[in-house]
Amino acid sequence: MSEQINFDPASIEYQVKEKLAALEEALKEGLPNIAAILRPLHKQLKDDPDIVTTLTEEECAIIAKGLAKQTAVNITEKLTKTTSRKKSLSKTTVDDL
Repeated sequence: MSEQINFDPASIEYQVKEKLAALEEALKEGLPNIAAILRPLHKQLKDDPDIVTTLTEEECAIIAKGLAKQTAVNITEKLTKTTSRKKSLSKTTVDDL
């Protein structure tokens, strides 16, 4: 059963969806006002955390992209090390210690 979205402009859900659309547009266009969009969005989500549960994965991804762009952080998958510890220890000599 999917939840109904309240399309009343005074509702917090509507305001969050509106800000998400503005954030997505700012990211696509490369606009510099990302911080001005993220700040009130963060405040609304912090004040009413139940709204976060209604967000789709795509909407969460928009927020993550906005935060990554604003903070200049690159979010990547964890890289796994391919060399084994045993192999590296077998090459250790007394001089290394």
